[in-house]
Order: sequence, then C-alpha cells, then structure tokens
Amino acid sequence: QVEAPGSYQQDPWAMTDEEKLQAVPLIHKEGNELYRQGKVQEAAAKYYDAIACLKNLQMKEQLGSPDWIKLDQKITPLLLNYCQCKLQCEEYYEVLDHCSSILNKYEDNVKAYFKRGKAHAAVWNVAEAQADFAKVLALDPSLRPVVSKELRSLEARLREKDAEDKIRFKGIFSQ
Repeated sequence: QVEAPGSYQQDPWAMTDEEKLQAVPLIHKEGNELYRQGKVQEAAAKYYDAIACLKNLQMKEQLGSPDWIKLDQKITPLLLNYCQCKLQCEEYYEVLDHCSSILNKYEDNVKAYFKRGKAHAAVWNVAEAQADFAKVLALDPSLRPVVSKELRSLEARLREKDAEDKIRFKGIFSQ
C-alpha cells in the first residue's frame, strides 16, 4: 500500500527520544480530530500512543525530578482525554483507575473529579459520585449547572432502579 507523502508515522518503539517528544503534540492533535469526528475508539488509541511515548521518556527520569514532573504534566491532559473516550465506551472502571491516579498527584484537578464522578455514577457508587461532584463544585463553582444536571440524572436513575426493584421483589417475602 502506497501512503500519501507526509502521512507515514514511525512506530513509537522505533523513535528516538527527541522524535517521541516531537510526535506527541501531533498524535494528540490527531486524537482530538478523531474524537470530533465521533471516532472515539480511534481517538482513545491515539491518546494511548501519546501517553506511551511520554511514559517511555518519563521512565528515564528520576521520579519527582523537574523533568519527570514536566513530562507528567504533559501526560495528564492526554490521560483525561483518554478517560473521556473510555467514559463514552462505558469502560467505567478504567476511568476510575486513571482519574484516581491523577488525583493522587494533582488533588485540585476538576476534570478528573468530574470524570471520576460520572464513572462512579455509572457503576452505582452513589456516595462516591456525590462526593466527587461536591469536590468539583468546591473547586469550580461555575460548573454548578453541569454538576446539577449530572446529580439530577443520577437521582432519576436511582428512582427508576428502586421502582424496578420493587416490582422485581414484590411478594418475595410474603410466601
């Protein structure tokens, strides 16, 4: 197969450190474009590739050193984009893991709390979802309309589930 000029991309494992660093913004941009086109799985793969490049570079640095931290700060937005894709693909436990890892390092990351709150809500961790959404509001009160919408959605799902459970378990103990 013949590729268009300029479209060839070297695999990250074959790149030098400098090439990896230069490739990350391009891969990130490609991921954003795929996401905008609704190609969520493909976007997630691009974000993953960019994260892998940076993690590979980060492994060569001393944990906590200025260079390590600088690379980690480049990883965080990519990881949040990756989590957004995973939310849409309903891979909630992966979102919970990644957002928690971000919050262990950057405890004021509003986007990580919001995405983790959505993932908690999706897997019926009601108290955890409410706590994360409360933290979002504490960090950024301007997000109240968005958080209120998520909380209303969670409450509606809870009411629906309770109604289903009442029907399902009706008469179970009266026999």
